[in-house]
Amino acid sequence: MTDEDDSRSVLERLRRRAATLTPGERKIARALIAEYPTAGLGTSAELARRAGVSAPTVVRFAVQLGFAGFRELQDAIRAELSERSASPLTLESVVASRDFLCQQAWVTLGGGLQRTMSTILKADLDRAIDLLADRRLQIVSFGGRFTRLAAEYLDLHLRMIRPGTRFVSGRQQLDSGFLADVGPRTVCVTFDVRRYQDDVVALAELAAERGAKVILVTDPWMSPISAVADVVLGAAVESISSFDSMTSVFAVVDVLVAGLYARLEASARQRMERIESSREHLLPPPPARE
Repeated sequence: MTDEDDSRSVLERLRRRAATLTPGERKIARALIAEYPTAGLGTSAELARRAGVSAPTVVRFAVQLGFAGFRELQDAIRAELSERSASPLTLESVVASRDFLCQQAWVTLGGGLQRTMSTILKADLDRAIDLLADRRLQIVSFGGRFTRLAAEYLDLHLRMIRPGTRFVSGRQQLDSGFLADVGPRTVCVTFDVRRYQDDVVALAELAAERGAKVILVTDPWMSPISAVADVVLGAAVESISSFDSMTSVFAVVDVLVAGLYARLEASARQRMERIESSREHLLPPPPARE
């Protein structure tokens, strides 16, 4: 197993290696994803029966994902379960000295940014930008307790670049017209990191059931939303404190905005010029200085 593989979740490895799997291995992947992580914690024979393949195929599947065998795949899943359930009470600060906070932050947060940008697949990024650039589609952004901040940050940029975008937060996710309107002409940009919020997961699953496209920004351990998402963009959340960092999550948003603006530059500039002109018309001029 390479160091690069070692930093990826089982679901992330599945996503990256999907094109190289045999038909039998794809059956295993579908069975594993459908009941993740439970399906991966039984015996290889049990997973084989779920998928309708032979036990040796399950072992070859594990090797194809970069593991030495099925037991090592199971060990990775168990380690993920521990990581996914981590909270500020179980995470420890890595601050060794307050005299070197900036240096420690640069090593940890800078390393997280590097890993995030190196693991995002070009095809996933292009697909996300294609969906955001399609002005026939309505864009809705939402997230959880902390991640909704990134959702709103994205929406504030999107509304400057293109029409038909909105941000829903908290109770609005249940009370707004979004629940009635979501469908095939909707793109949901969803933000969900550990500990994954049931209401955010349920909302994304509902949107997918109704035919909406789902872009998910998540962490290395993959929100359950990844099972229904059309595009998954992973972000590192390592921090020097006991709280997960949103630095790389916001960086993913910046990359999406930059790519979208480059795609829609002419129309985006025209829209921004209209916005500025309207502001100048509506806002009173500053008082003259004596």
